[in-house]
Amino acid sequence: MRVDANFYGSVPMPDAGYGGPAPVDRRYDNPDFLACYDNLTHWAKTMDRLGYDTMWLTEHHFQYEGYEVTPNLILFGLHLAKETERLRLGQMFNVVPQWHPLRLAEDAAMMQILTGGRMQFGVGRGTVPREAQSLGGVVASGDNEMSAELDRINREIFEESMEIIKAAWENETFSFSGKHFTLPPPGIPDRGSTVKNLTLIPKPIAPIDVWQAVTSPPTLDYTARVRHHAVLPARGIEGTKKWWDSFAEKAADGGWELARGEGRCLALNVHVGRTSAGARESGRNAHDEWIKFLSPYGRFKHYAMADGSETPFDHKPSVEDSIDQQMMAIGSVEEVADLMGRYRDEVGVEHFVLFFDMPGLTQEEMDNQLEMTATEVLPRIGVTLGS
Repeated sequence: MRVDANFYGSVPMPDAGYGGPAPVDRRYDNPDFLACYDNLTHWAKTMDRLGYDTMWLTEHHFQYEGYEVTPNLILFGLHLAKETERLRLGQMFNVVPQWHPLRLAEDAAMMQILTGGRMQFGVGRGTVPREAQSLGGVVASGDNEMSAELDRINREIFEESMEIIKAAWENETFSFSGKHFTLPPPGIPDRGSTVKNLTLIPKPIAPIDVWQAVTSPPTLDYTARVRHHAVLPARGIEGTKKWWDSFAEKAADGGWELARGEGRCLALNVHVGRTSAGARESGRNAHDEWIKFLSPYGRFKHYAMADGSETPFDHKPSVEDSIDQQMMAIGSVEEVADLMGRYRDEVGVEHFVLFFDMPGLTQEEMDNQLEMTATEVLPRIGVTLGS
């Protein structure tokens, strides 16, 4: 089994929780962002020592609120590669419509070369309008007709961009003509002629797998069709199994035959304590700040309502909801191991990306989460990191 960890890159936030400020009232500055980078570097070393496979980071921009302050994951990954021995570094995710696809293709190839292959390449379509519109893209921001149209445009840009990136990686020369991109642009003069095609410098030194966030049926269909590896968020045992199996079925329809745990990973929020009550107590504020931050983007609309009613777009589940619906593994060593074991045995998960980085945990508390999971939780399901 492969076990990774994903970090959103939040600043130190001792007042996390429903008792703290509203997300829009938070404002941090460079010393706080630098403290985040120091923490991430420290935790990369902790993960390296403990034997985790990959540290994934998340791209976001302009977040003075302090939740996600790592804008360039490839650049930060190069830094972390110098600070660690064997840990792989990944992007969860490069927000593709916010990049020029050829710049992203170049940077990914450079990172692969400079790290000796210790790169994992992840892509997503984005969630935050403030970032997308400011960087030349579009993204859906709610549950309405305008968002549906923006989502359609975003998907077009994303899919064209990925076609360009892979064509640039895989061919000595390439060109592309689509709805949103024409590369090279027509009529560029060069040495008495005009440019008809381009060559990426440098190219990857080995094939690069693409990992993609999968949170909607159209994305699941696309990802399976183009053979991207799916990053699936936990939706409870039953709900996750439906998505897990559907991805394999869609892949097989296109000739990509996957073994039980192949081609997919499960993103699972984890907070472990010595007792069930202790985990809820130490993790509640972090969980609740996470909910405050992300609920306006519809991140929890897949939760079930106790009365059977339709889940509102901006739903704010409690810690108890997240535990009871198996959306997050928050509990004692035994409880977290049990849920991970069930995801393995009943769903077929052989690759976990564990998310410990809900806002508010100190450097020491995060070290403890990484250590307890590596040395106490995982051995209970027969996993020894680094072996």
